[in-house]
Amino acid sequence: MLRVFGNAWKIPELKKKILFTILVIVLYRIGSAIPVPYVNGDALSEMMTKNSETLFGYFNMLSGYAFSQGTIFALGVSPYITASIVIQLLTIAIPALERMSKSGPEGQAKISKITRWITVVLAVITGYGYYITINNTYPGLIQAGTFPAIVIVVCLTAGASLVMWTGEQIDEKGIGNGISMILFANIVSRGASLFTTMYTLIKEGFAAGTALSSIIWVVVAIITMLLIITLTVFFSNSERRLNVQYAKRQVGRKMYGGTSTNLPIKVLMSGVMPIIFANAIVMMPATLAMIFPSWEAGVRDYFSTTSKYPFYVITLFVLIIAFAYFYLSISFNAVEVANNLKKNGGTILGYRPGKPTSDYIKKVVNRVTLMGAVFLSFMAILPVLLAWTGKDALTYLVFGGTSMIILVSVALETTRQLESEITMRHYKGFLD
Repeated sequence: MLRVFGNAWKIPELKKKILFTILVIVLYRIGSAIPVPYVNGDALSEMMTKNSETLFGYFNMLSGYAFSQGTIFALGVSPYITASIVIQLLTIAIPALERMSKSGPEGQAKISKITRWITVVLAVITGYGYYITINNTYPGLIQAGTFPAIVIVVCLTAGASLVMWTGEQIDEKGIGNGISMILFANIVSRGASLFTTMYTLIKEGFAAGTALSSIIWVVVAIITMLLIITLTVFFSNSERRLNVQYAKRQVGRKMYGGTSTNLPIKVLMSGVMPIIFANAIVMMPATLAMIFPSWEAGVRDYFSTTSKYPFYVITLFVLIIAFAYFYLSISFNAVEVANNLKKNGGTILGYRPGKPTSDYIKKVVNRVTLMGAVFLSFMAILPVLLAWTGKDALTYLVFGGTSMIILVSVALETTRQLESEITMRHYKGFLD
Protein backbone atom coordinates (compact mmCIF):
# COMPACT_ATOMS: atom_id res chain seq x y z
CA MET A 1 0.00 0.00 0.00
CA LEU A 2 2.78 2.44 0.92
CA ARG A 3 4.59 1.52 -2.30
CA VAL A 4 1.46 2.36 -4.31
CA PHE A 5 1.12 5.75 -2.61
CA GLY A 6 4.82 6.38 -3.16
CA ASN A 7 4.50 5.66 -6.89
CA ALA A 8 1.36 7.80 -7.14
CA TRP A 9 3.18 10.70 -5.47
CA LYS A 10 5.71 10.73 -8.33
CA ILE A 11 2.99 11.44 -10.88
CA PRO A 12 2.10 15.18 -10.85
CA GLU A 13 -1.59 14.71 -11.67
CA LEU A 14 -2.11 12.07 -8.98
CA LYS A 15 -0.07 14.13 -6.53
CA LYS A 16 -2.51 17.03 -7.01
CA LYS A 17 -5.46 14.70 -6.41
CA ILE A 18 -3.92 13.31 -3.21
CA LEU A 19 -3.09 16.79 -1.91
CA PHE A 20 -6.63 17.99 -2.73
CA THR A 21 -8.14 15.03 -0.84
CA ILE A 22 -5.91 15.65 2.19
CA LEU A 23 -6.74 19.39 2.14
CA VAL A 24 -10.50 18.74 2.02
CA ILE A 25 -10.29 16.22 4.88
CA VAL A 26 -8.24 18.67 7.00
CA LEU A 27 -10.81 21.42 6.37
CA TYR A 28 -13.57 18.98 7.28
CA ARG A 29 -11.87 18.10 10.57
CA ILE A 30 -11.47 21.82 11.34
CA GLY A 31 -15.20 22.26 10.72
CA SER A 32 -15.85 19.37 13.11
CA ALA A 33 -14.39 21.54 15.90
CA ILE A 34 -16.55 24.65 15.23
CA PRO A 35 -19.39 24.68 17.83
CA VAL A 36 -23.03 25.33 17.03
CA PRO A 37 -24.39 28.43 18.83
CA TYR A 38 -26.55 27.91 21.95
CA VAL A 39 -25.35 24.31 22.48
CA ASN A 40 -23.62 23.35 25.72
CA GLY A 41 -20.86 21.06 24.43
CA ASP A 42 -19.74 19.84 27.88
CA ALA A 43 -23.23 18.81 28.96
CA LEU A 44 -23.85 17.15 25.59
CA SER A 45 -20.58 15.22 25.77
CA GLU A 46 -21.48 13.97 29.25
CA MET A 47 -24.89 12.85 27.98
CA MET A 48 -23.34 10.93 25.06
CA THR A 49 -20.86 9.21 27.39
CA LYS A 50 -23.75 7.88 29.48
CA ASN A 51 -25.74 6.78 26.42
CA SER A 52 -23.04 5.35 24.15
CA GLU A 53 -25.16 2.22 23.48
CA THR A 54 -28.01 4.20 21.90
CA LEU A 55 -28.48 5.39 18.32
CA PHE A 56 -26.91 8.67 19.40
CA GLY A 57 -23.73 6.82 20.30
CA TYR A 58 -23.72 5.23 16.86
CA PHE A 59 -24.21 8.60 15.14
CA ASN A 60 -21.43 9.94 17.34
CA MET A 61 -19.03 7.28 16.06
CA LEU A 62 -19.92 7.93 12.41
CA SER A 63 -19.45 11.69 12.86
CA GLY A 64 -15.99 11.36 14.40
CA TYR A 65 -17.38 12.38 17.83
CA ALA A 66 -18.61 15.73 16.46
CA PHE A 67 -22.15 14.68 17.44
CA SER A 68 -21.26 14.69 21.15
CA GLN A 69 -19.44 18.02 20.90
CA GLY A 70 -22.30 19.92 19.27
CA THR A 71 -20.34 21.14 16.24
CA ILE A 72 -21.66 22.18 12.81
CA PHE A 73 -20.74 18.77 11.36
CA ALA A 74 -22.53 16.92 14.17
CA LEU A 75 -24.82 15.07 11.73
CA GLY A 76 -21.82 14.03 9.62
CA VAL A 77 -22.54 11.71 6.70
CA SER A 78 -25.56 10.02 8.35
CA PRO A 79 -28.27 11.97 6.40
CA TYR A 80 -26.51 11.27 3.08
CA ILE A 81 -26.05 7.57 3.84
CA THR A 82 -29.69 7.26 4.89
CA ALA A 83 -30.83 9.11 1.75
CA SER A 84 -28.71 6.81 -0.43
CA ILE A 85 -30.24 3.73 1.22
CA VAL A 86 -33.77 5.13 0.77
CA ILE A 87 -33.13 5.83 -2.92
CA GLN A 88 -31.66 2.35 -3.40
CA LEU A 89 -34.77 0.76 -1.87
CA LEU A 90 -37.12 3.02 -3.85
CA THR A 91 -35.28 2.14 -7.07
CA ILE A 92 -36.27 -1.48 -6.52
CA ALA A 93 -39.87 -0.62 -5.62
CA ILE A 94 -40.64 2.13 -8.18
CA PRO A 95 -40.21 1.15 -11.87
CA ALA A 96 -39.74 4.79 -12.98
CA LEU A 97 -36.74 5.19 -10.68
CA GLU A 98 -35.35 1.83 -11.82
CA ARG A 99 -35.53 2.92 -15.46
CA MET A 100 -33.94 6.25 -14.55
CA SER A 101 -31.03 4.53 -12.77
CA LYS A 102 -30.37 2.39 -15.87
CA SER A 103 -30.61 5.22 -18.41
CA GLY A 104 -26.92 6.12 -18.35
CA PRO A 105 -25.12 9.23 -17.01
CA GLU A 106 -28.18 11.45 -17.44
CA GLY A 107 -30.33 9.16 -15.31
CA GLN A 108 -27.60 8.83 -12.67
CA ALA A 109 -27.36 12.63 -12.49
CA LYS A 110 -31.12 12.84 -11.81
CA ILE A 111 -30.83 10.13 -9.12
CA SER A 112 -27.98 12.08 -7.51
CA LYS A 113 -30.07 15.26 -7.51
CA ILE A 114 -32.98 13.47 -5.82
CA THR A 115 -30.56 12.01 -3.26
CA ARG A 116 -29.28 15.51 -2.44
CA TRP A 117 -32.76 16.86 -1.78
CA ILE A 118 -33.64 13.86 0.40
CA THR A 119 -30.39 14.45 2.30
CA VAL A 120 -31.39 18.05 3.02
CA VAL A 121 -34.89 17.02 4.18
CA LEU A 122 -33.46 14.32 6.45
CA ALA A 123 -30.89 16.77 7.81
CA VAL A 124 -33.69 19.22 8.76
CA ILE A 125 -35.68 16.46 10.48
CA THR A 126 -32.62 15.06 12.27
CA GLY A 127 -31.46 18.54 13.27
CA TYR A 128 -34.84 19.32 14.81
CA GLY A 129 -34.81 15.98 16.64
CA TYR A 130 -31.30 16.81 17.87
CA TYR A 131 -32.58 20.10 19.30
CA ILE A 132 -35.63 18.50 20.94
CA THR A 133 -33.52 15.74 22.51
CA ILE A 134 -30.90 17.97 24.10
CA ASN A 135 -33.54 20.50 25.19
CA ASN A 136 -36.18 18.21 26.70
CA THR A 137 -34.58 14.90 27.57
CA TYR A 138 -31.12 16.02 28.61
CA PRO A 139 -30.85 19.82 28.89
CA GLY A 140 -27.76 20.72 26.88
CA LEU A 141 -28.69 24.20 25.69
CA ILE A 142 -27.21 27.48 26.82
CA GLN A 143 -30.43 29.22 25.79
CA ALA A 144 -33.76 27.74 24.66
CA GLY A 145 -36.45 29.31 22.50
CA THR A 146 -37.66 29.64 18.92
CA PHE A 147 -34.69 31.61 17.59
CA PRO A 148 -32.03 29.28 19.12
CA ALA A 149 -33.96 26.32 17.70
CA ILE A 150 -33.94 27.85 14.20
CA VAL A 151 -30.23 28.66 14.46
CA ILE A 152 -29.33 25.13 15.60
CA VAL A 153 -31.41 23.40 12.90
CA VAL A 154 -30.07 25.68 10.16
CA CYS A 155 -26.45 25.18 11.29
CA LEU A 156 -26.79 21.40 11.42
CA THR A 157 -28.59 21.26 8.04
CA ALA A 158 -25.96 23.50 6.45
CA GLY A 159 -23.23 21.34 7.97
CA ALA A 160 -24.75 18.11 6.60
CA SER A 161 -25.17 19.73 3.16
CA LEU A 162 -21.57 20.94 3.24
CA VAL A 163 -20.37 17.44 4.13
CA MET A 164 -22.33 16.04 1.17
CA TRP A 165 -20.83 18.68 -1.16
CA THR A 166 -17.35 17.97 0.24
CA GLY A 167 -17.74 14.28 -0.56
CA GLU A 168 -18.79 15.07 -4.12
CA GLN A 169 -15.75 17.32 -4.57
CA ILE A 170 -13.47 14.47 -3.52
CA ASP A 171 -15.27 12.22 -6.04
CA GLU A 172 -14.61 14.71 -8.85
CA LYS A 173 -11.18 16.11 -8.02
CA GLY A 174 -9.63 13.80 -5.46
CA ILE A 175 -8.85 10.16 -4.80
CA GLY A 176 -11.34 7.57 -3.59
CA ASN A 177 -15.03 7.77 -2.77
CA GLY A 178 -15.75 11.10 -1.05
CA ILE A 179 -18.22 9.95 1.62
CA SER A 180 -16.09 6.88 2.37
CA MET A 181 -12.99 9.05 2.79
CA ILE A 182 -14.85 11.31 5.24
CA LEU A 183 -16.01 8.25 7.20
CA PHE A 184 -12.43 6.97 7.16
CA ALA A 185 -11.16 10.31 8.52
CA ASN A 186 -13.82 10.34 11.25
CA ILE A 187 -12.84 6.89 12.49
CA VAL A 188 -9.09 7.50 12.23
CA SER A 189 -9.53 10.69 14.29
CA ARG A 190 -10.03 8.38 17.26
CA GLY A 191 -6.40 7.25 16.88
CA ALA A 192 -5.04 10.08 19.04
CA SER A 193 -7.36 9.10 21.89
CA LEU A 194 -6.15 5.49 21.60
CA PHE A 195 -2.57 6.56 22.29
CA THR A 196 -3.78 8.72 25.19
CA THR A 197 -5.73 5.76 26.61
CA MET A 198 -2.71 3.50 26.21
CA TYR A 199 -0.50 5.97 28.09
CA THR A 200 -3.14 6.39 30.83
CA LEU A 201 -3.52 2.63 31.36
CA ILE A 202 0.24 2.13 31.67
CA LYS A 203 0.55 5.15 33.96
CA GLU A 204 -2.23 3.85 36.21
CA GLY A 205 -0.51 0.46 36.25
CA PHE A 206 2.72 2.01 37.53
CA ALA A 207 0.78 3.94 40.19
CA ALA A 208 -1.02 0.78 41.36
CA GLY A 209 2.10 -1.39 41.28
CA THR A 210 0.81 -3.52 38.36
CA ALA A 211 2.95 -2.02 35.63
CA LEU A 212 3.97 -5.36 34.10
CA SER A 213 0.37 -6.56 33.92
CA SER A 214 -0.77 -3.28 32.31
CA ILE A 215 2.00 -3.40 29.71
CA ILE A 216 1.21 -7.05 28.89
CA TRP A 217 -2.49 -6.30 28.37
CA VAL A 218 -1.70 -3.28 26.19
CA VAL A 219 0.56 -5.50 24.05
CA VAL A 220 -2.20 -8.14 23.89
CA ALA A 221 -4.64 -5.43 22.74
CA ILE A 222 -2.24 -4.30 19.98
CA ILE A 223 -1.73 -7.90 18.81
CA THR A 224 -5.52 -8.43 18.86
CA MET A 225 -5.95 -5.31 16.71
CA LEU A 226 -3.39 -6.55 14.17
CA LEU A 227 -5.10 -9.96 14.00
CA ILE A 228 -8.48 -8.27 13.44
CA ILE A 229 -7.01 -6.14 10.64
CA THR A 230 -5.47 -9.22 9.00
CA LEU A 231 -8.75 -11.14 9.22
CA THR A 232 -10.72 -8.20 7.83
CA VAL A 233 -8.32 -7.77 4.89
CA PHE A 234 -8.58 -11.51 4.15
CA PHE A 235 -12.38 -11.50 4.06
CA SER A 236 -12.55 -8.19 2.17
CA ASN A 237 -10.40 -9.65 -0.63
CA SER A 238 -12.01 -13.11 -0.61
CA GLU A 239 -14.22 -14.08 -3.52
CA ARG A 240 -15.62 -17.16 -5.24
CA ARG A 241 -14.81 -17.26 -8.95
CA LEU A 242 -17.14 -19.01 -11.37
CA ASN A 243 -15.51 -20.10 -14.62
CA VAL A 244 -17.24 -18.61 -17.68
CA GLN A 245 -16.59 -19.77 -21.24
CA TYR A 246 -17.53 -17.52 -24.17
CA ALA A 247 -18.46 -19.14 -27.47
CA LYS A 248 -16.80 -18.09 -30.71
CA ARG A 249 -18.82 -15.71 -32.90
CA GLN A 250 -18.17 -14.66 -36.46
CA VAL A 251 -19.00 -11.02 -37.24
CA GLY A 252 -18.33 -10.29 -40.90
CA ARG A 253 -14.93 -11.80 -41.67
CA LYS A 254 -13.67 -11.66 -38.08
CA MET A 255 -13.96 -14.23 -35.32
CA TYR A 256 -14.75 -13.02 -31.79
CA GLY A 257 -15.00 -14.81 -28.46
CA GLY A 258 -13.67 -18.20 -27.58
CA THR A 259 -12.12 -16.84 -24.39
CA SER A 260 -12.36 -18.12 -20.82
CA THR A 261 -12.81 -15.80 -17.87
CA ASN A 262 -14.44 -15.85 -14.44
CA LEU A 263 -17.37 -14.28 -12.61
CA PRO A 264 -16.21 -13.06 -9.17
CA ILE A 265 -18.63 -13.37 -6.21
CA LYS A 266 -17.30 -11.38 -3.26
CA VAL A 267 -17.72 -12.76 0.25
CA LEU A 268 -18.51 -9.30 1.68
CA MET A 269 -20.77 -8.25 -1.18
CA SER A 270 -23.08 -6.29 1.15
CA GLY A 271 -20.27 -4.43 2.91
CA VAL A 272 -21.16 -2.94 6.30
CA MET A 273 -24.83 -2.28 5.46
CA PRO A 274 -26.15 -5.32 7.42
CA ILE A 275 -24.29 -4.10 10.53
CA ILE A 276 -25.70 -0.58 10.12
CA PHE A 277 -29.28 -1.88 9.74
CA ALA A 278 -28.95 -4.34 12.63
CA ASN A 279 -27.36 -1.80 14.97
CA ALA A 280 -30.17 0.67 14.24
CA ILE A 281 -32.67 -1.93 15.51
CA VAL A 282 -30.83 -3.32 18.57
CA MET A 283 -30.01 0.21 19.76
CA MET A 284 -33.67 1.26 19.59
CA PRO A 285 -34.61 -0.02 23.10
CA ALA A 286 -31.76 1.94 24.72
CA THR A 287 -32.76 5.02 22.71
CA LEU A 288 -36.38 4.69 23.84
CA ALA A 289 -35.16 4.29 27.42
CA MET A 290 -33.79 7.85 27.15
CA ILE A 291 -37.31 9.07 26.39
CA PHE A 292 -39.05 6.77 28.89
CA PRO A 293 -36.81 6.61 31.99
CA SER A 294 -38.93 3.83 33.52
CA TRP A 295 -37.58 1.48 30.84
CA GLU A 296 -33.95 2.17 31.68
CA ALA A 297 -33.47 -0.52 34.36
CA GLY A 298 -35.13 -3.23 32.25
CA VAL A 299 -33.13 -2.41 29.13
CA ARG A 300 -29.87 -2.25 31.11
CA ASP A 301 -30.50 -5.59 32.84
CA TYR A 302 -31.84 -7.61 29.90
CA PHE A 303 -30.88 -5.96 26.59
CA SER A 304 -27.54 -4.18 26.73
CA THR A 305 -23.86 -4.94 26.25
CA THR A 306 -23.38 -5.00 30.05
CA SER A 307 -26.30 -7.38 30.68
CA LYS A 308 -25.59 -10.82 32.12
CA TYR A 309 -28.06 -12.25 29.59
CA PRO A 310 -26.96 -12.82 25.97
CA PHE A 311 -30.17 -11.46 24.39
CA TYR A 312 -28.43 -8.40 22.93
CA VAL A 313 -25.58 -10.40 21.38
CA ILE A 314 -27.83 -13.14 19.97
CA THR A 315 -30.28 -10.63 18.49
CA LEU A 316 -27.49 -8.62 16.86
CA PHE A 317 -25.87 -11.79 15.46
CA VAL A 318 -29.12 -13.08 13.92
CA LEU A 319 -30.24 -9.67 12.58
CA ILE A 320 -26.95 -9.12 10.73
CA ILE A 321 -27.30 -12.48 8.94
CA ALA A 322 -30.93 -11.67 8.07
CA PHE A 323 -30.08 -8.19 6.77
CA ALA A 324 -27.15 -9.57 4.76
CA TYR A 325 -29.60 -11.71 2.77
CA PHE A 326 -32.12 -8.85 2.59
CA TYR A 327 -29.52 -6.46 1.17
CA LEU A 328 -28.34 -9.17 -1.23
CA SER A 329 -31.91 -9.61 -2.52
CA ILE A 330 -32.17 -5.91 -3.48
CA SER A 331 -28.63 -5.42 -4.78
CA PHE A 332 -27.88 -8.63 -6.72
CA ASN A 333 -30.10 -10.16 -9.39
CA ALA A 334 -28.93 -13.65 -10.39
CA VAL A 335 -31.47 -13.83 -13.24
CA GLU A 336 -30.16 -10.59 -14.75
CA VAL A 337 -26.56 -11.81 -14.49
CA ALA A 338 -27.47 -15.10 -16.17
CA ASN A 339 -29.33 -13.27 -18.97
CA ASN A 340 -26.35 -10.97 -19.59
CA LEU A 341 -24.07 -13.99 -19.86
CA LYS A 342 -26.49 -15.60 -22.32
CA LYS A 343 -26.70 -12.44 -24.48
CA ASN A 344 -22.91 -12.25 -24.70
CA GLY A 345 -22.52 -15.93 -25.52
CA GLY A 346 -21.12 -16.87 -22.10
CA THR A 347 -21.85 -20.08 -20.23
CA ILE A 348 -20.80 -21.49 -16.87
CA LEU A 349 -19.28 -24.90 -17.55
CA GLY A 350 -21.68 -27.71 -16.69
CA TYR A 351 -24.84 -25.55 -16.67
CA ARG A 352 -27.14 -24.66 -19.53
CA PRO A 353 -27.80 -20.93 -20.21
CA GLY A 354 -30.93 -19.44 -18.68
CA LYS A 355 -32.66 -20.74 -15.56
CA PRO A 356 -30.12 -23.51 -14.68
CA THR A 357 -27.34 -20.90 -14.74
CA SER A 358 -29.31 -18.40 -12.63
CA ASP A 359 -30.22 -21.13 -10.10
CA TYR A 360 -26.57 -22.15 -9.80
CA ILE A 361 -25.41 -18.54 -9.38
CA LYS A 362 -28.11 -17.97 -6.74
CA LYS A 363 -27.02 -21.11 -4.84
CA VAL A 364 -23.36 -20.08 -4.86
CA VAL A 365 -24.15 -16.50 -3.83
CA ASN A 366 -26.32 -17.69 -0.93
CA ARG A 367 -23.53 -19.92 0.38
CA VAL A 368 -20.87 -17.25 0.01
CA THR A 369 -23.14 -14.65 1.63
CA LEU A 370 -23.62 -16.92 4.65
CA MET A 371 -19.86 -17.00 5.23
CA GLY A 372 -19.63 -13.21 4.90
CA ALA A 373 -22.66 -12.67 7.15
CA VAL A 374 -21.23 -14.86 9.92
CA PHE A 375 -17.97 -12.90 9.71
CA LEU A 376 -19.84 -9.57 9.91
CA SER A 377 -21.82 -10.85 12.90
CA PHE A 378 -18.64 -11.92 14.66
CA MET A 379 -17.02 -8.54 14.02
CA ALA A 380 -20.10 -6.74 15.35
CA ILE A 381 -20.26 -8.67 18.62
CA LEU A 382 -16.48 -8.73 19.11
CA PRO A 383 -16.40 -5.46 21.16
CA VAL A 384 -19.05 -6.94 23.48
CA LEU A 385 -17.07 -10.17 23.87
CA LEU A 386 -13.91 -8.20 24.65
CA ALA A 387 -15.81 -6.07 27.17
CA TRP A 388 -16.88 -9.28 28.95
CA THR A 389 -13.21 -10.03 29.65
CA GLY A 390 -13.18 -7.08 32.05
CA LYS A 391 -9.83 -5.83 30.73
CA ASP A 392 -9.77 -2.10 30.02
CA ALA A 393 -6.98 -2.48 27.45
CA LEU A 394 -9.11 -4.80 25.29
CA THR A 395 -12.25 -2.71 25.80
CA TYR A 396 -10.83 0.73 25.00
CA LEU A 397 -7.96 0.04 22.60
CA VAL A 398 -9.62 -2.25 20.05
CA PHE A 399 -11.75 -0.75 17.26
CA GLY A 400 -15.29 -2.00 16.81
CA GLY A 401 -16.22 -4.33 13.97
CA THR A 402 -18.03 -1.68 11.90
CA SER A 403 -15.15 0.78 12.22
CA MET A 404 -12.54 -1.80 11.26
CA ILE A 405 -14.44 -3.01 8.18
CA ILE A 406 -14.94 0.60 7.00
CA LEU A 407 -11.25 1.40 7.53
CA VAL A 408 -10.00 -1.67 5.69
CA SER A 409 -12.56 -1.41 2.85
CA VAL A 410 -11.79 2.26 2.18
CA ALA A 411 -8.02 1.68 2.35
CA LEU A 412 -8.18 -1.27 -0.07
CA GLU A 413 -10.55 0.50 -2.48
CA THR A 414 -8.40 3.66 -2.53
CA THR A 415 -5.28 1.57 -3.13
CA ARG A 416 -6.97 -0.23 -6.04
CA GLN A 417 -8.02 3.08 -7.58
CA LEU A 418 -4.49 4.46 -7.31
CA GLU A 419 -3.09 1.28 -8.88
CA SER A 420 -5.49 1.57 -11.82
CA GLU A 421 -4.62 5.27 -12.26
CA ILE A 422 -0.90 4.47 -12.21
CA THR A 423 -1.34 1.59 -14.67
CA MET A 424 -3.38 3.77 -17.03
CA ARG A 425 -0.72 6.49 -17.07
CA HIS A 426 2.15 4.06 -17.57
CA TYR A 427 0.45 1.93 -20.21
CA LYS A 428 2.36 1.73 -23.47
CA GLY A 429 0.25 0.76 -26.43
CA PHE A 430 1.22 -0.22 -29.97
CA LEU A 431 1.32 3.45 -31.04
CA ASP A 432 4.49 3.90 -28.93
